[in-house]
Amino acid sequence: MDVDTVLDRTATLLRARGDRMTTPRRAVLTALASHPGHWSAEEIAAFVADPGEDGGTSREAGVHRSSVYRTLETLSELGVVQHVHLGHGTTVYHLAESAHLHAQCRNCGRLVDVSAAVLDAAAAALASEHGFRLDPTHVALSGTCAACQQGEAASG
Repeated sequence: MDVDTVLDRTATLLRARGDRMTTPRRAVLTALASHPGHWSAEEIAAFVADPGEDGGTSREAGVHRSSVYRTLETLSELGVVQHVHLGHGTTVYHLAESAHLHAQCRNCGRLVDVSAAVLDAAAAALASEHGFRLDPTHVALSGTCAACQQGEAASG
């Protein structure tokens, strides 16, 4: 999704709850929309503060690190941004364009987007047996990616 579409849709959601599009919100959304992937709050803050290609002033000089964290929290509450807790306490963020899960390789750290349907059977079993509603979108499943498995097999 392009930056303008993300900004327009988010501005509409913000206005609906009596909020407005602020400079930090615009800067964070621009970073996430123009460079898709999974970013830590620190990476987003560094991107926003970076002077860019021309070496001049930063992209958004007035946006402080604490504003980036508050903005990510607000955008997560709105459902515009999804946060995912990775191993060792790291949290990453991305635009929540589609519902999906994450799997992270415990060896190399590679993060893979996974269809939400992969845990449908587990969610159904938890609901029927325990009345528990599973929400796996906030944590990454842990395992070993194919490349690391091949490396283990070659060295083993």
